[in-house]
Order: sequence, then C-alpha cells, then structure tokens
Amino acid sequence: MLQVFDIIGPIMIGPSSSHTAGAVRIGKYARSILGTEPKEAIIYFSGSFSKTYKGHGTDKAVIAGILGMETDDERIPISMEIATEMGVTFSFVEKEIDGAHPNTAEIVLKDAKGNQAVVQGASVGGGNIVINQINGTEVSISGKSDTLIIPHKDEPGMIAAVSNILAWNGVNIHGFSLCRDQKGGTAVMTIEIDGGIEEKVNQVILAHPHILGCTILKAI
Repeated sequence: MLQVFDIIGPIMIGPSSSHTAGAVRIGKYARSILGTEPKEAIIYFSGSFSKTYKGHGTDKAVIAGILGMETDDERIPISMEIATEMGVTFSFVEKEIDGAHPNTAEIVLKDAKGNQAVVQGASVGGGNIVINQINGTEVSISGKSDTLIIPHKDEPGMIAAVSNILAWNGVNIHGFSLCRDQKGGTAVMTIEIDGGIEEKVNQVILAHPHILGCTILKAI
C-alpha cells in the first residue's frame, strides 16, 4: 500500500510540487541533453533537496524523469526498482553548490558508449524548473518550450545571423541568453522559441562557418 508521500499525480499530490514534479522535469531534461538511453546516473542534491530528498520522494522523482516518465506517471513511486531492472545504476550525493537555488540538483548521466551529460537545474515552485548549467556552460532554460543550444565562435554579427535565419523561416524567439568563456573565444546562445522548428532550419544554422553546433531540446 502506497503512503501519501509516495504519490505523485496529475494535480501533484504529495508534500511539495517543488520536490516532486520539478524534480521529475529536471531528470527528464537531463535525459534529453544526453540524447540516448542512460545507463549510469549520479545525482547531486544541494540545499533543501539534500536535506529532504528521501522523505519527499525527490530521489524517486529524479530517477523517474531520467527514465523518461511524465510527472503524473503512476510508476514514479517504484522508479528506482524499474531503473534497476533496466540495468541503470544510480547514486545520490549530498553536495552544497555555492550560490545555487535551495532546490538544486546536478545530474551526471552516461550511456552505454560512455557519452556523458552534466545538467544542473533548480525546482523553483509549482513544478516549474530552471536549467542553469549544461556541461559546465551557464544557461537559463525554463523547459516550457523548444530550445536551441548553439555553441559558436565569438565573432561580431553572430546573434543577428542566427536570429535572421530563424525569422526567415517563421520561427519566433521569446527567450534569449548568451554566455562566453572570453572575448573572441567560444560563446553559447540559448534560444527559446514559440512552437517547433524543422530540421532543415537546424541544418541552415549549422552551415554557418562560425557555428560549432546546434542542439534542439524539446519542451517538457
């Protein structure tokens, strides 16, 4: 028989949507960044997450997201058992991350070929999340809409070049952030868009000589 703290439903029954629904979404986003089936997961919990994750079921919620479950999936309470049956190994580590939101998780995922993704995100209330680091690069992603992650050479006109490509193809931008390691080095655009984007548009972006990559992350 399930205890009330183990239940996560469509209206987010449980002790806290921040510790359940938000955690599922952070896990699911980390899975999307990896882009393949995860076989190993290390989850670092910081702040409030590190103190309450067992009692609030945050551990089960994150694993559920890593396995691709939705926030109302009835299997969430047994997600860790399912992961074990699938051969996915996982561990939890309590870690204080300087300057991080109290409900922060850093997830390290690896697939069978050794490919790795490192994603840091915060559950900011009401099931909403903010992804603030991907593979060591600072970003700001809500996960509510499709998002483009575009590493590129830090050259004049790059923002205009990409935004023009999107505009010519009828893609509307509603969120944008940029970070770089140094002037003239490598920079990363994070662009949240309305609706979806066709793969052919992605190919046009990738054809630009100063673009180093373009990853389309679907809304969760």
